[in-house]
Amino acid sequence: MKILVFLHGTIIMHKNAKGRTREEIVKQVMEGEKSVRDYFSYSPVGNAVNKLQTWKNQGAEISYLSSHTNSEDVKADEIVLKKHSFPDGKIYYRKSGEEYKNVVERIRPFPDVIIEDDCESIGGEIEMTYPNLKPEIKLKIKSIVVKEFNGIDRLPDKISELLSHQTK
Repeated sequence: MKILVFLHGTIIMHKNAKGRTREEIVKQVMEGEKSVRDYFSYSPVGNAVNKLQTWKNQGAEISYLSSHTNSEDVKADEIVLKKHSFPDGKIYYRKSGEEYKNVVERIRPFPDVIIEDDCESIGGEIEMTYPNLKPEIKLKIKSIVVKEFNGIDRLPDKISELLSHQTK
């Protein structure tokens, strides 16, 4: 099973989010709190590392989707993932003029599951990946949406249960 997980706001967050409520973190992003742009200092949301490792141990292929649009900032993502012992996986990102849907549309084979947050702090569904995919591609991919900065801890431990998981 191929799982594509969105990075920023879903499984990693800026350093000054630590110890804050989800609502406070969303407000920090909306107000441009300075550590939001300090990409090298990002840390895991909840127990994301353990959850992803659990899935990888069951045979899942984990890849990541970055909010960044240049290789320099993606390098920061790579360093953060390695520093916090996230499972190895390719990081996909938007090239100039692309939207997230364009990134997923060029991944072959398609991921079986996309896990992303609801993008509350930056505009909601219009900024998300799955809702903007072509209908024929949506039929091939399971979407799981979590609340921004709530993490993936509540998702099933068994990868077989991800395909039937209902987003709330």
